[in-house]
Amino acid sequence: MPPKKPKASPEKVPSSVTAADVSKKPAPAEPPFETKDSSVPSKRKASAQNKDDPPSLKAPRRSARGAPKSQPDPVKLLQYLLSPASLDACRPQNEIEDLKTRGSHLRTYSASAFTPFEELICAVILSRPISHALSLRTIRTLFNEPYEYTTPKKIRSAGFEGVIKAVNEAKTQHRQKTAEELVMLADAVVEHLGDGEDDVSLERVRKDCGFEWEKEREMLKSHIKGLGKTGLDIFARRIQAQWPNLYPFADQRTLSGLQKLGLPESAEGLQKFLDDHWNEFDVQDLEGDEDEKKRRAFVRVLERAVGVNLEGNADTVRAEAALSSE
Repeated sequence: MPPKKPKASPEKVPSSVTAADVSKKPAPAEPPFETKDSSVPSKRKASAQNKDDPPSLKAPRRSARGAPKSQPDPVKLLQYLLSPASLDACRPQNEIEDLKTRGSHLRTYSASAFTPFEELICAVILSRPISHALSLRTIRTLFNEPYEYTTPKKIRSAGFEGVIKAVNEAKTQHRQKTAEELVMLADAVVEHLGDGEDDVSLERVRKDCGFEWEKEREMLKSHIKGLGKTGLDIFARRIQAQWPNLYPFADQRTLSGLQKLGLPESAEGLQKFLDDHWNEFDVQDLEGDEDEKKRRAFVRVLERAVGVNLEGNADTVRAEAALSSE
């Protein structure tokens, strides 16, 4: 009587996977910012191996992709992020090409200092449901020649027709709504948030609210159409360089970017780390006294962490920082 064939043992389920997860078996979705393909079917992997191979050949090969990621010293990583060398990793490709074509004088969200009024415009644009690349191109188009819509007066003088022309040139999405909101923003600054058409400081907001961010936040939200939680977080992240009462501030998107780079994962933790190692950073290009330089350095790290995350370049930045420290 021939021996019975042994029953195939049930596939083992990792402890981190629930029974519900196994029963559903959704198609593997490619996670954002990942370039590594880890979704090769297990059957294909099994068929690629010869069962008669000696044990030494059965171990799966580790490609360069699967190699452990370099993690530089945090001080070296911050030195790299604060330097011009990290800028291209934070920028979309169309901005890099734009700078080559139009020159380094081009004002960009990635590298230029903006007034509070300009930061408010950026916050409205960046909070719209469009790509990082489109948002930054819209900002470059608005703030550079031939438009230079950098004050309430310039936007009100151009009117909807002038602003929609610039937005159309940027080839962005939601063009009419964006143009309408920018004109309304300029009107709101003149009527409620500033001191006249040429004022770009928004100091009226700070004084009227007693320099308290929660009150400032509510005042801005109540007068600026299209400025919600996301836009206010973006504005706060940037404006803390100029408004010390917000410092240190980091929103959830920024904290995620810091985590992927292996940096302190809280605003207070990053602030303390920068303070503890301050003399090791080259910040001569930053404006202001030492306290303002520290705030501007903090904001630069946050912005570059966000840009690196959005562009999917965290591994590249870690590797470059590790090389620069050798």
